[in-house]
Amino acid sequence: MARRVRRLITFDIGGTTLAGSLDEGESAIGLLIVSGGNEVRHGAHRGMAMLAQKLAAQETPVFRYDRRGVGDSGGENRGYAHAGEDLRAAAAAFRRATPHVTRLHAFGNCDAATLLAFHGRSAGIARVLLANPWTVEPTDDLPPAAAIRAGYARQLRDPAEWRRLLGGGIDIGKALKGLAKIARTPSEDGTLARRVTDAIAAWGSDATVLLARDDNTARAFAAAARAHAFATLTVDTPSHSFARAADKQALADIVTRWLRD
Repeated sequence: MARRVRRLITFDIGGTTLAGSLDEGESAIGLLIVSGGNEVRHGAHRGMAMLAQKLAAQETPVFRYDRRGVGDSGGENRGYAHAGEDLRAAAAAFRRATPHVTRLHAFGNCDAATLLAFHGRSAGIARVLLANPWTVEPTDDLPPAAAIRAGYARQLRDPAEWRRLLGGGIDIGKALKGLAKIARTPSEDGTLARRVTDAIAAWGSDATVLLARDDNTARAFAAAARAHAFATLTVDTPSHSFARAADKQALADIVTRWLRD
């Protein structure tokens, strides 16, 4: 595969300068990668920079950026919920830098997936690949209820966990808190989950969901999305950021196939 050029791109929002990276390619379909959480544009373990390089070697132009207050970008970091303007500005900068691109697709993980579900259409994005969409409104320091439920189910099947329980090796107080959390009605913490799943549903066939099978955020999303028939792909990993070498390769293969669909 040919090694393509990577360029630094800067663009402005109301006088604040944001930084982006463009891996050049000749395809008319471009991929915008949106970082989740407070990650800089190269992603956890440089995963998004490596993914961009692989895709550009196949002629897909790829643009990544730091939202305001993150990495090389100026301004105040107000979190994903206030990053719609950043997304629209990044998409516009991508188009200016690649006039041959006629169609934008986008990929995001965690709250970046949620951001894309909410604001991708307004940024002119045609299709989205949403990895482990964020649906949890934190109310305590415990994992999402779906993750607690899955963990308890796994532990109940493991004789070693029963020995730990009988031997006093399990924090009973924490276990009781977990049981209380999974006993709550969905309405207590389901507002964001409903908004996210409704937003993804509105994309129809233009949205594909990608889940890391044993990731807590993915489990929470799967529980929230039971009533929907989303197109869903799965990577057999506990890594939220697809950090292992095999995960990175699986992610690259999935994104490549998805772009070609």
